[in-house]
Amino acid sequence: MKTKLPKPLSPWGLYALLALLTLLPLPAHAWTVTYKEEFYKLYHINYNQYPDDTMENIYWLERAVEADFCNPLYALGKIADEKQWEKYRYLLMMHLNLKLAEQHLRLGSKWDKQVAYFYNAPWKEQNLDSLTTAETCYQAALYYWQEAKIWAERANVREFRFLFLLDLQDWEDEREGIADGTLNYQRTIDRELSRLEQVRKRFLAMDENTY
Repeated sequence: MKTKLPKPLSPWGLYALLALLTLLPLPAHAWTVTYKEEFYKLYHINYNQYPDDTMENIYWLERAVEADFCNPLYALGKIADEKQWEKYRYLLMMHLNLKLAEQHLRLGSKWDKQVAYFYNAPWKEQNLDSLTTAETCYQAALYYWQEAKIWAERANVREFRFLFLLDLQDWEDEREGIADGTLNYQRTIDRELSRLEQVRKRFLAMDENTY
C-alpha cells in the first residue's frame, strides 16, 4: 500500500494572493466569492500561460477546494435528487484536484531545466535552485493527483454505476479515465521527477573545469 503524501505547503499560494491584492484592479461592482463553484469560475486557461497566470489559477483552485458547495440549484450541472448531488460533489472535488495537478505540472515546467548544458556551468547554483523549485511543483502535482484518485474512487462505487451526470460529461470522462488507467498523471510526474534528478546530477558534477 502506497503511503499517502502529506499536503504540500505550496510556495505559490501566498505569492498569488499578494499578486492579486497588489496588482489586480478591483472590479467596479465587487462581489463576495464564497462557494467552490464561484472560485472555480475564476480559474482560466490561456494558450500562452505565464507563471503568474498559473499561480493565480492555483490560488483560485485551492480556494475552491477549501470552500463550501453552493446550493444544488446553482450547481454547475443539473441536479435532480440526493444521489446526483452526492456524485456531483465527488466529481467536482476530483476535477478540482486534477486541475491543481495539471497547473503544478505546468508551473514546474516553467522552472525546470530540461538539459544541463556544459555552458550553463557558470550559473550552476541558480540552475540547481530552479530545479528545486520545479521539483516542489512536481511533488505538489503528485499530491493533488492522489487526491483526485480518491475522489474518483468515491464517484465510481457500485451505487453510481448507472448514474451519469449528462451535463458534466467531461468530468464523467475524467472519472472513467482514472478508473481504466487511460488518465494517469502518476506516469508523467514520475517521469519528470526521474529526468529532473538526472539533470541535477549533471549540474552537481560541474566544476571550474567544465567551462
